[in-house]
Amino acid sequence: MQNLRTRTAIVTGASRGIGAAIAKRLARDGIAIVVNYARGKDDAEGVVSDIEAAGGTALAVQADIGEPAAMAVLFDAAEKAFGSIDILVNNAGMMKLSPIAQADDVLFERQVAVNLGGTFRGMREGARRLNDGGRIINFSSSVVGFFQPSYGVYAATKAGVEAMTHVLAKELGPRRITVNAVAPGPVGTDLFMDGKSAAQIEAITKLIPLGRLGQPDDIAGLVAFLAGPDSQWVNGQVIRANGGAI
Repeated sequence: MQNLRTRTAIVTGASRGIGAAIAKRLARDGIAIVVNYARGKDDAEGVVSDIEAAGGTALAVQADIGEPAAMAVLFDAAEKAFGSIDILVNNAGMMKLSPIAQADDVLFERQVAVNLGGTFRGMREGARRLNDGGRIINFSSSVVGFFQPSYGVYAATKAGVEAMTHVLAKELGPRRITVNAVAPGPVGTDLFMDGKSAAQIEAITKLIPLGRLGQPDDIAGLVAFLAGPDSQWVNGQVIRANGGAI
């Protein structure tokens, strides 16, 4: 791998929440960051400003990864700005909950397009364009193992991400590109909080042995490990970061 001071990372969905924490954490390791966003331009530019204020290098790039051409556009912008890419973090995703019997086609198709399709196209583009010795870090979810009512569509998209992670790790092994997935449990972000009552959040928190929701920095630290030199023998794994809930 290249020196830590010269590497470049694309972080999708990096304008807020876990993605923003990842972008800032990797920047602290001296990695130049492409901060991807779909609609949160002001938030993304705020992340860039925070990184630059701390002495790092970053660029905000708009691309809705649910659209088929978006990942190629994102990689083109990264290469134009920084020359080459070493790390891809497929963080962007969406979660809309519904019992399967009540889930309409719009709910199904949009989650498949973003969570599964966007990650697939990111992996495909990364397989073609990442430097040898690079890193692909995908995002699954611990709900894949919970089998909770209303999570059927969302969990199915993340299960697909896990399957592709295992396969691509074997395909890219000869180039020393590792491919792993992070599967967070409940993390106190807008994505998790949306639509949940205080009572529901309290009940979920009680299921976590460590007694608290995760925080974006908890996940960002794990991603930093997978993106760094100490993880070079970790490949094809799904790492569940959920406080021991499953």
